[in-house]
Amino acid sequence: MTPLGFKVHCTEAYWQFISQQKHPVMAGRLQQVIETLKDPDEVRQSLKDPRVYLFYRADLKRWIAAVAKQEDGQAFLVTAYPTDNIKIGDVLWARSK
Repeated sequence: MTPLGFKVHCTEAYWQFISQQKHPVMAGRLQQVIETLKDPDEVRQSLKDPRVYLFYRADLKRWIAAVAKQEDGQAFLVTAYPTDNIKIGDVLWARSK
């Protein structure tokens, strides 16, 4: 469950696609993606699509980004990747400092 109150779904086949084809650097990092969705440092809403949420969690010197889309009452993982920068977007949730 995310801090925004919804669950994010991802099939094994789609995770394999993300971690082997889209972003091979994420291979073996499923648990980090789950932690990013459950316990992020920050959640932003996409400026391009208000149904898309960007979850960020610090990982050493970079961020792990997990991108989820909510449609028809369900949310699914779009992609996940390491990044140096957080995208611009409305901050919906941030960890208390």
